[in-house]
Amino acid sequence: MMRIGPLSGLALQVAVLAGLAGTVGVGPAGWLVALAYGVGTCAALTRGLHRRGATALGPADRVTLTRATLVGGVVALTVDSLDRPAPVPVLVGLTVVALVLDGVDGQVARRTGTVSELGARFDMEIDAVLLMALSGYVAATVAPWALAIGGMRYAFVLASWLLPAMRRPLPPRYWRKVVAAIQGIVLVSVTAGVLSGPLAVGTLLAALALLVESFGRDVLWLWLRRAPRPFAPGAPPARAALPARRLPVEHPFVEHPLVEHRPPAEGRQPVAVPVGSFSRP
Repeated sequence: MMRIGPLSGLALQVAVLAGLAGTVGVGPAGWLVALAYGVGTCAALTRGLHRRGATALGPADRVTLTRATLVGGVVALTVDSLDRPAPVPVLVGLTVVALVLDGVDGQVARRTGTVSELGARFDMEIDAVLLMALSGYVAATVAPWALAIGGMRYAFVLASWLLPAMRRPLPPRYWRKVVAAIQGIVLVSVTAGVLSGPLAVGTLLAALALLVESFGRDVLWLWLRRAPRPFAPGAPPARAALPARRLPVEHPFVEHPLVEHRPPAEGRQPVAVPVGSFSRP
């Protein structure tokens, strides 16, 4: 059986871009950004496999890798749409197939017994890139502020790098998943032209408001549980903080009920994985 690794995904990414270039066309900017995305994905996935002591991807990870190459096509077409009209049917088609595969990889992981933290992280990062690309397209064609829908998750990640209080794993919350699902549905609907004009703007505003509320609730939860600052000598002792519970890692943006994500493997402690590599620390 052929062993499939990250380099196979990079080769498939080039093939997808070549297919798009030969049909609907891909400009230099689209090629450059999509290839950078492909190389970055390959490098991060290779690092994750190395840390896990593996050299090849499991069955579910191959599905996710295939989906990642389709997302690369979406990225290329979105970048090109800044200079010329995008082939909307192709853009929507790639997006729909990527979303369908998002519900397949989790099922494959459970049925084959290959659930892993690496696979779950990989899956979530690809979701985030897809929503960021769709937000970029909608921002350029409908409302510039729609970019905040995809950018808010990365702002949250940046805040976690700068503020230790933001690094605590979040507890599961179903409403977070519902809000994330709404973002994907709204972005795809606006991209496809199902929603247009004032209806599209109003729906995007409502979706963004829900997202702000969801992120705001998470930020408040994290801030209220931040570590207390040390007191000056002679100050009254602070009340002992409760020990942090080790909670399941739940991505604050991309997990939602319409797509099934792979949880950590049974019997292993869930940990928060640093952004930038698909691996546990």
